[in-house]
Parts: sequence; C-alpha cells; structure tokens
Amino acid sequence: MKRLGALTFVVVTLFAAFVLTVRLAAQEQPMKAHQTHYTVQDLGTLGGTFSWAFGINNHGSVSGMAYLSGDTAVHGFLWRKGRMTDLGALEGSNSWAPNRPNDSDEVIGGAESSFTDPTGEDFCNFGFGTDLTCVPFLWEKGVMTPLPTLGGNNGTAGYINNRGQVVGTVENTTPDSCGLNSFQIRPVIWEHGQISELPLLPNDTNGVANGINERGHAAGWSGCTPFLASRAVLWKKDSVTSLGNLGGASGANGINNRGEAFGYSYFSDNATFHGVFWRKDMAVRDLGTLPGDTYSEAWAIDDVGRVVGGSYDAIYNERAFLWQDGRMTDLNTLIPADTELFLLEADGINARGEIVGLAFNMTTGEAHAFLATPKHCGSKAEYDAVAMHGERARPTVVLPESVRKLLERRQGSRF
Repeated sequence: MKRLGALTFVVVTLFAAFVLTVRLAAQEQPMKAHQTHYTVQDLGTLGGTFSWAFGINNHGSVSGMAYLSGDTAVHGFLWRKGRMTDLGALEGSNSWAPNRPNDSDEVIGGAESSFTDPTGEDFCNFGFGTDLTCVPFLWEKGVMTPLPTLGGNNGTAGYINNRGQVVGTVENTTPDSCGLNSFQIRPVIWEHGQISELPLLPNDTNGVANGINERGHAAGWSGCTPFLASRAVLWKKDSVTSLGNLGGASGANGINNRGEAFGYSYFSDNATFHGVFWRKDMAVRDLGTLPGDTYSEAWAIDDVGRVVGGSYDAIYNERAFLWQDGRMTDLNTLIPADTELFLLEADGINARGEIVGLAFNMTTGEAHAFLATPKHCGSKAEYDAVAMHGERARPTVVLPESVRKLLERRQGSRF
C-alpha cells in the first residue's frame, strides 16, 4: 500500500540538488494538424516550496498536497478559481489528497492521527516519516471528518464519485504473512458513513481500491505482496473480476464512466512495466512509452478515452504524457516553448481536457503543481503564446537520485 516511505521536508535542499542537462531533441514524430496545445499555469503552494496536483474535477477544482511555510508539514489542498485552500489535518501535522475532488468539491485522502503506529509503519500513501497512524478522511465545506475502518491501525481514502461513494484501503487486525504491511490491507467502500469490504480474488489476502465511477463500479488490485503478485481487478456490486495483463503483475489506478480502467502492467519478466488501459470487454491495451523510455504508468483517464500519466527512462527520469487516438505525446511538446516549467507527471484530466500534475521550474529549482489548459479554455493572448507548428524543443531533465526517489514513491515499490 505504501507509495512513499520517509519523505524529507528539506525540499529546498532537495530541489537545489537538481542537475539539469539540456539538449535539443530532434522531432520525434510529425505533429498531427489537429493536435491540441496548452497554456500552463503554476498553482503555487501553501507557503512552502513544493506542491503536487493529483486530480481535477469537471468544474476545474484541483486537489493535491503542498508544503506549509518552512516546509515542516504537508497538507492536502483544494485549488479553485485561482485560490489554494488548506484542507488542514486531524490530530497530526500532515495530510494529503490523493485524487480529484468530486463535482461538489468534496475531497478525500489520508491524515495523521496523534497515535504512534505500534508496528512502526508509515502508512499514509505519501508517508510523512512520523510513524503515526493514518486515518482515511472526507473533507466537505471546510470540515475534515474521519471515516470508519475495519478495526486496524491505518487506512486511506482513494477516490470519491459524484454520488458520494468513496473507495479506499484499510488495515484489518489479521497479521499479513505475504505483504509489505504488518496487517492485511483490504479494499473498501464507504456509503452514507458506513464501511463495507470489497471481495478479493480467490486465495488472495490483500487488495486496494483506487477508483470508482458514477455507476458504482470500482477498480484496483487484489493479490499478495505488492506489487509483483497483484492482479488488476474490477468490482461490480458484490462481484470481483480479474482484468487482463501484459504477462506479469498488474494494477488498476481507476475507472471512467464508460467502464474503461487504467493503470499499469508488468511484462512476464516482472521487471518492466507499461501504462495500460482496459476496454469494456476487459481486453488490455499497452500504451507504450515515449521514445527512448523504458517504463510508463497511466494515472487518469477521461470519458472519451484520453489518458495521462508519466513515462520514464532507464534511470527513472520522468516526463508527463497524453495518450489519445493510439498515440502517446510528451506534454512538454504541447506547451509554450518559452515556459520555465518542465512537466514531470500528469495525474489528472477532466471533461474539458484540463490536465494537472507535477512540474519542475527550471529557473527556481522548485517543483509545483501545474494546470495545463487546452487552447479553447484559455484567452486568445494565452493561446497565441503557444507554439503552433512543430514540436517544442524539449529539454531533457536528468534528475539526481534524491529527486527520482520522490517520484518513485508515487509508484510504490514498482521501482
């Protein structure tokens, strides 16, 4: 379940250590005449030097995590109409919001309690290095409310739909003999404040629910040791179905309203993985990688099949991608050529085609949440600033080990 271990708060030092090597890339493929271009905006922080956007709803509200002043704590945020709101925390210092708000601006996530985990786990998905237990929460109209668990020490909420159904993952009280956690982790759904377990595949003991659509169909994984013995799954009502794979372990990161799931799959070597999406017939489609890269992962999909995520080279330097019409494109080639932002990972896309994620500022050396807006959503002046013909000369950002580790924790133990 852990997607981040101990996360240092010395972000200034971390990103000052960035080593950039810039080269001009040859045009990778001819640009299609109808290819959308974007303006890009830095969403700022909560006073610190770092922020990351994980999702955007259909009204343009964005949620994620950001450091407070002094980089001593990180809180979930809700950004809307140019203003970033601090979601606060529960009894501990830290919280985070791992996915988009629903269209009512309700936000879910995980927050620290005031209790030290008796087994020394750092469970919150972007673990804060405090060894405090993690509590799933629902934030609504300025109030953060804990969600019930299965009696275990930890849990986190992963996604909320417009019906108010929330899916996520909690520990139970049964020791885990095969996973990375001290106790078994179970996929769950919260409805009207009540928690219910989602079924696992036969003989499995662990699972994670990462997304749910407006029909109440959920997606995630079922298995044993994350992630090399996991299988992407689809939940419909009380049934669970295994999705296809590319020959190895797999996991679904979410599902759209057409019933198309998305995520990752390893090949049979269980060493190389690609972003994938599953059509309604559950056939798996390999999204591939950007030219020269080795790995990829899909982090969001809209209802017309546009997929966004990250593509990585052999040493896990990352670039944000947009996949549509069977083609993966580096998002950095679709934004103004003179921008100081390099888009590292795309994590959310809404019905208007707006994309959010994590960008590195090549001038300041800080990493912030970004919003990329298609031409038809921006002003004429903004659109005129976008390179209209050919691909942007793409700088290649080579990340030091400390920075790659920050991104690697987003993917859990897959690296």
